[in-house]
Amino acid sequence: MTNDTLKTATTTDTKEMLPGEITKKDVSKAYLRWHFANEIPHSFERYLAPSLLYGMMPVLRKLYKEDDALRAAYKRQLLFFNTQLTWGGGIITGLMSSMEQERAKQEYNNEEITMTDDLMYNTKAGLMGALSGIGDSIDSGTVQYIFIAIAIPWAQNGLALGAIFPFICFALYQVLIGLFFARQGFVMGRSATGLMQSAGVQNAIELLSILGLFMMGILAGNYVTVSSSLEFAISGRPFILQETLDAILPGLLPLATVMGVYWYYVKKGLKVTRALLWLTLILVVLAAVGIL
Repeated sequence: MTNDTLKTATTTDTKEMLPGEITKKDVSKAYLRWHFANEIPHSFERYLAPSLLYGMMPVLRKLYKEDDALRAAYKRQLLFFNTQLTWGGGIITGLMSSMEQERAKQEYNNEEITMTDDLMYNTKAGLMGALSGIGDSIDSGTVQYIFIAIAIPWAQNGLALGAIFPFICFALYQVLIGLFFARQGFVMGRSATGLMQSAGVQNAIELLSILGLFMMGILAGNYVTVSSSLEFAISGRPFILQETLDAILPGLLPLATVMGVYWYYVKKGLKVTRALLWLTLILVVLAAVGIL
C-alpha cells in the first residue's frame, strides 16, 4: 500500500469519526422522543433519566462514533433525572444537546475536556428542580384550567366539544411549548458554553444543588414517619422512649432511617429494590419486638 493510499485511508477514517453537526431538527426530534416516552420507563433508581436518554440517543449517536465514547455519553445522561415535562424537559434537552456537542468536539480534537461529566450533571441538577416548579405552576396550575374554563359553557350545553377541547388544546400546547423551549435551550447552550464554565455560574449551580439537598431533607422529614412505641417503668415512673428522643432531637428516628438507607447505597450501590426489602424486614422485626 502506497503512502498516498495510507493518507487517504487515514483521512477517511478521521472524517468518519468527526462529530456530526447538531441541527434544530435533531433537537426537535430529541424533545419529541422525550415528550412521548416521558413516564414509560419511570424507575426508582433513575426516575425519568431513561426517558431523557431515549430522547438524546439520536443526538449522541450523531456526535460519538466510537463505541466507548458513546457508552460514556449514555451513562452520563442516565444518571438520576426528574423534572417537569415541557419547561424542564424542553430546556434541559436542548441544553444537553448543545453541551454534548461541545464535549464531542473537544474529545475529537484532543483538547482539554472543559465540558466535564460533573459540569453537565450539575447543570441538570441545578435546573431540573427550579424549572419543575415553574412548569407545574404555569402548565398544570394555570394553562390547563384556562382551557377548561373556555370549554365549560360548551359542556353545560351538552356539546361533546366541551369534553375534548381541554385535552386536545392542552396536549397540543405542551408539544409546541416544549419544542420551543428545547430549541431555545440549544441556542442558549451554544452561546453560553463559556458562561457555564465560569466561576460565578458554577457557584450558583452548586448553591442550587445544596438547596436541592435541603429540600430533600425537608421532604424526608415530612414524609418519612418512624416512631417508637417502646415504654416501660423505671422506679415506678413511666419511661417513654419516643418522648426522650423528641427531647434530644425531634425526628431522630426518621433521620436515622434515611441515613441508614444512604449508607446502604454508598456501600452496596444504588440497589433500590434490595434496600426496600431490607428496610421492610428490619422495621417488621423491630415492630414485632415492640421497639417501633
